[in-house]
Order: sequence, then structure tokens, then C-alpha cells
Amino acid sequence: MNSTAQNRVVLVTGAGTGIGRATARAFAAGGATVVAVGRRHAPLEETAEGRPGIRPLVADITADGAPEQTVAACLDAHGRLDVLVNNAGIATGGPLGTLDRSVIGPLVETNLVAPILLTQAAVPALEASGGVVVNVTTTVGQRGWPNNSVYPATKSALESLTRCWAVELAPRGVRVVAVAPGAVETPIADHMGLSAEQRAAVREWQLAHTPLGRVGRPEEVAWAITSLASPDAGFLTGTVLPVDGGALVA
Repeated sequence: MNSTAQNRVVLVTGAGTGIGRATARAFAAGGATVVAVGRRHAPLEETAEGRPGIRPLVADITADGAPEQTVAACLDAHGRLDVLVNNAGIATGGPLGTLDRSVIGPLVETNLVAPILLTQAAVPALEASGGVVVNVTTTVGQRGWPNNSVYPATKSALESLTRCWAVELAPRGVRVVAVAPGAVETPIADHMGLSAEQRAAVREWQLAHTPLGRVGRPEEVAWAITSLASPDAGFLTGTVLPVDGGALVA
């Protein structure tokens, strides 16, 4: 089943805000039908406002059975799946000595277990369409982030899965790639439990370690995601593309 950029069906998790919202809109602008997945209805409606190609789907992808149900809902409504974007993520954490299962569990479930189960559920449909999996990780996972080690660890694991799946699924015609954002203007930091002063300190540190000297925009990450998922990128698999203003190489 061949696809073009105009007739593809794309499933984006964490589509209510930030990079997920920008990605859903970018795919829709290119003519794709986008299933925008998130936990809250109102942000998804904002993502879809004025864009008939975006179809909100409220789901908690960490719930039992939710990955399989999410993929099934997409197939029931649209009959195919061409691109899966594993974008949903949380960045809570803390230094060693403060971590317990109430902190570690949601990070692992959201950032690692849910993408595994979603991808597993989606593979038959992606094989039928010659599709693509795009994992959203972080350049922090390739460096060190003291006092918040679990978050980048989950993202590093997702990059390892990207490489493993790329080899495993290549014989089935499915490509697997990842985009690793650096400092980007999204609401994710608002959920880290940091004070205003702490958030400002984190941003100052990020800017000091970003050679381009600015924070990225969600739309810039969305461009990378849509580009790697494009049929024109058909010879790319196993790639992890940093979108970080040069932070990784500085």
C-alpha cells in the first residue's frame, strides 16, 4: 500500500501542546490526516481549531490497553496508519536521594513503556503502508543532566530502541527514526515542579550551552519530524537527528 505526503494518516501523541501540537499542524498542513492524541480534550481542540485534517483523540497512553485501543481507533476511523510519532513525555525528576517509585514510575511508563507498546500495536499497519516511526527524544540524553537523571535515561533508552527497531523492522519495510530536541519553548518545564527562579536558572544554563544562543521553537522541531517521516527520506532509518542549536557538539 503506497502512500504520498497528501494521503497519509499520522498518529501523534502528546499533541495538545508544544512540539506535539506543532507536529500535528505541520503534518495537516501537508495534507495528511492527523490523529492527535492527548489526555485532555480542550488542548486537543485548540490544536485542531481551524484545521479539519486534525482529529482529536482523548487517551491516556499509559493506561492498561490504551496503546492497542489507540491504534485500533485510528484504523477503525481511517483504515490505515502511515506515521507514528511517539512524542508524549514528562520531565519530572530530582537528584538522587529524592527519587522514589512515585517519581520514577510515571517517567518510565510515559517516556518508555507507552512508546514500546504503541509501536508494537502499530507495526502491522505500518508494515502494510510502508510506514515510519518517529521517536522524540532529547539531546540531554546524550550528555549529562545532574539532578534529573531519570528523564534523560528514559530518552536514551528510546534512542536505543530507535536503532534496534530500525534493524528489526527494515525487512518489513518500516523505517524508524528519532528527533532529539534541545532547549525548546514548550510547557514541559511547567510540570517539573520547579520554582520560577529555578526555571530561570535552567533556561540560563541552556542558553549558555547552546551555540546559536537562543531557545528553539516547536515548529522547528516539527519541521525535522515531518522531514524525516517524508517519503523523500526513504533511505533514512536508525537516524537520531539533534535539533538543538548546536548544544550537542559544543
